[in-house]
Amino acid sequence: AFNNLGNVYKDHGQLDQALDCYRRALELEPDRADIHSNVVLALQYRSGDKAEVISAEASRWNRQHARRLSDSTSVSPIDRSPGRRLRVGYVSPDLRSHPVGCFLLTLLTAHDGHAFEIFCYSNTRRGDKFTDLLRSQVDGWKGITGQTDRQVADLIRADQIDILVDLALHTAGNRLPVFALKPAPVQVSYLGYPGGSGLDTIDYRITDPFLDPPDGPAPLGPEQPIRLPDTYWCYRPIIEPSPDVTPLPAQRTGGVTFGCLNNLCKVTPAALAVWSRLLIAAPEAQLLLCAPAGTVRTDLLGSLARNGVNSTRIRFLERMSLEDYFRSYQLIDVGLDPFPFAGGTTTCDALWMGVPVISLAGSTPVTRGGSSILSNIGLPELVAHSADDYIDRAVAVARDLPRLAGLRATLRERMQRSPLMDAPRFARAIEAAYRAMWQRWCTRPDGNAAAPSTPT
Repeated sequence: AFNNLGNVYKDHGQLDQALDCYRRALELEPDRADIHSNVVLALQYRSGDKAEVISAEASRWNRQHARRLSDSTSVSPIDRSPGRRLRVGYVSPDLRSHPVGCFLLTLLTAHDGHAFEIFCYSNTRRGDKFTDLLRSQVDGWKGITGQTDRQVADLIRADQIDILVDLALHTAGNRLPVFALKPAPVQVSYLGYPGGSGLDTIDYRITDPFLDPPDGPAPLGPEQPIRLPDTYWCYRPIIEPSPDVTPLPAQRTGGVTFGCLNNLCKVTPAALAVWSRLLIAAPEAQLLLCAPAGTVRTDLLGSLARNGVNSTRIRFLERMSLEDYFRSYQLIDVGLDPFPFAGGTTTCDALWMGVPVISLAGSTPVTRGGSSILSNIGLPELVAHSADDYIDRAVAVARDLPRLAGLRATLRERMQRSPLMDAPRFARAIEAAYRAMWQRWCTRPDGNAAAPSTPT
């Protein structure tokens, strides 16, 4: 009951209350790895700019739930030939119409079938047509819903998977205890969100030079970061054909509309405080948010009012279908990336619909999603590095309607020409990373996948 109540609070953006509930639930059932994962995930939203806080909680998860399985970990004898065709397994609860499923499909359709044999281990409870599409792109598909962690680990060993990739981290439905059992010689985390799992049985995490700048702070956690050369994401809109990009709304309404259609758990008090300052600096502007009617909207309006923003300047949308969600960007002139947990899919969707996004880059990967996406389409000038900078850049964009209209007309084409939508280029980059991981494992006499040297 406490866990479920925590989920409700999180979905409504009330992260302090959510964390209190999750921690109370964990006190009652300390062996529940899924409840503890909820704590780790909620901290990403609430404290995503505090690497030490998140890393410490992920380490506690590892000690409490993963290491007790380490005495039974083993890897079946596997051919160590460095250049042979490799078996790659993807584990996810989101192999459906979901951001993870959509990003994965882009990769699956471009994988080199001669060099890699692809398996999916689906913990998806309710499949859909997108699930069928994903299944059609792989060599092996195994449903693992309802199976114990040891059963899944045995299945993966029987399939002789060389590289096992977790696509969930601490999100709902994850199977991280399977990775604690080390069923594959090389194990990797990717795509659930930018960051690490905290498991010392996961050797690497996929990232890029913008999420983890090579000259930035030393990454925390046991996984070695492997930086792809361009981008962590390879985007395709989940709806094809997508709605058309329409003319700039401000040209019709006479005032700029800022908007954020992210999950409410990303709309933190810190973000609301900065958005309030932005609205005061741009008194002709409005703000569009996605929030259910009732106390959630009342609380949001109250928070903005305490910061000096009149409720008449705030507009709301209800939860909606995917089609209506994409069309909602036709109402927005400038997107506002939330923080500290930056947008990923929503940022890509906004740009695809012609809406430039202002993002605030922090010091951790989860805060730098917007920086990665905007840099990859050649718009690093939309990335701010402080709250004041965020406001200044948003005001400057909003006041230059000719430039804003030009961006709206060209963003879709800009994305199509960028690494962000170049599936073959992305697939070759991630395959090169897999091959390097494998070759490193082949040369390690102790059987450890990760080398102690500085990661690439």
